[in-house]
Amino acid sequence: MLALRLARGAHPGVQLRRLLVATASAATGFLLLGTLGHALAHQNTPGGSALRLAWCMAPLAATVYFAVTAARTDPGTRPRPGLAAIGLGPARLMAVAATTTVLSCTLGSMLALLFFLHLRGDLTGMPFDGDAADFLAADRPLPLPAALTLLTLVPVAASVSVALTLRPTDTRQAPGNGTRLRRYGRFGAEGAHSTRDTFGAYGRFGAQLRSTPRPAPDGATSPSAPAPDTAETPDQDTDPAPADLTATDPHALPAPRPTPRGLPWGIAALAAGLAVEAYAARTPHTRLAMPGGATGSSAAVLVGWALTALGLALAGPALTHFCGRLLQAVRPGALRLLAGRVLMEEATRIGRPLGVVCAVASGAYAMLVLYEDAVDDPSLGPLTTLGALVVVGCAVATLLTAAAEARHARADTTAALLRLGAPATTLRTAAGLRAAALLALFAPLTFLIAELAALPLTA
Repeated sequence: MLALRLARGAHPGVQLRRLLVATASAATGFLLLGTLGHALAHQNTPGGSALRLAWCMAPLAATVYFAVTAARTDPGTRPRPGLAAIGLGPARLMAVAATTTVLSCTLGSMLALLFFLHLRGDLTGMPFDGDAADFLAADRPLPLPAALTLLTLVPVAASVSVALTLRPTDTRQAPGNGTRLRRYGRFGAEGAHSTRDTFGAYGRFGAQLRSTPRPAPDGATSPSAPAPDTAETPDQDTDPAPADLTATDPHALPAPRPTPRGLPWGIAALAAGLAVEAYAARTPHTRLAMPGGATGSSAAVLVGWALTALGLALAGPALTHFCGRLLQAVRPGALRLLAGRVLMEEATRIGRPLGVVCAVASGAYAMLVLYEDAVDDPSLGPLTTLGALVVVGCAVATLLTAAAEARHARADTTAALLRLGAPATTLRTAAGLRAAALLALFAPLTFLIAELAALPLTA
């Protein structure tokens, strides 16, 4: 009930993202049901149905990734001060986010089932003059347990991914061994104190002020403060240590974040994906039919594209951080310094979705080249078109959602710059400069990887 109330009173932008998650879940569920219909109609060739089910993993992964991003940017499930006192700690908010994701994905899956049954003619008769009867196996009874099992893949995968992503963690270091602590206070709040509080400690007046020593009058000593050490030797250095200005000055700029460490792994996964695709082109005996009619593909192509997408997603944050460093090189001005520092700060947040978009663009280019060279039936087909739209739409929506999250995260910095007198045109120019820098790096990289991926498939 709490998840339903939070979902009902959310911002229109949040509601739009949830509606998009439900739409993507409906499209993915319909693709899975279409695979089931193909398996029912072609029971003598289980290999083709298994390959179609494997190709459905691409829209399934894109839908889950978009659902996780939408749940992470939901302001209703973000920990805030005071929520732990009413039982809404980080663990409870994680459960609320997972429940909301399950509701959105389940709604989409039910819509997919209703539309699938309508096309089969199980509800109101055969629509579209029976054109969909062939690939949906309308003449065979539908195994309802198998259909429900396929429809639960998206809600279960999305909710588990959201729970793992938003799980509460404590990043404090344990004294001595350097390991991380993971303790929770009352009602699941992070950061439990080392001493236990007695019953009603938060309700007594001044209970939280006892740990703060009161200032003593002139010439007097506070009873709670330790007595000064009068036996100090004269040769001891009594000068205080220099204060950390970055820790005490609220207006000090934070240090730039270090470079993300996923670049070597990304390059390795990218090279492995291209090698698998080249191997798939040299083994024609393993070729199986792709959904949509092209018969020149191979089962190893999906593995190669998956490794390529993983490599670009891992290398995306490091490449975005590198763009920020390039903007600040060679005597930067205030504009380039601001744009570069923002890119370095947001490298992890927007770099991974940007890498996924580049992977989708390169895969779409390779698929178009592959279908153009197909001699049997170069038409894409309705299911292949739907799957491509789901993957592209989820990738772009995830990137836009991450950009909106980054803009919300730096809202305080933007407001501070405007109060200091920075013109709004400068901030817009810095945003355009960041976009141009990312486009200048990722566009040639995407085209190069697309050519390398399509070259062995068309040889």
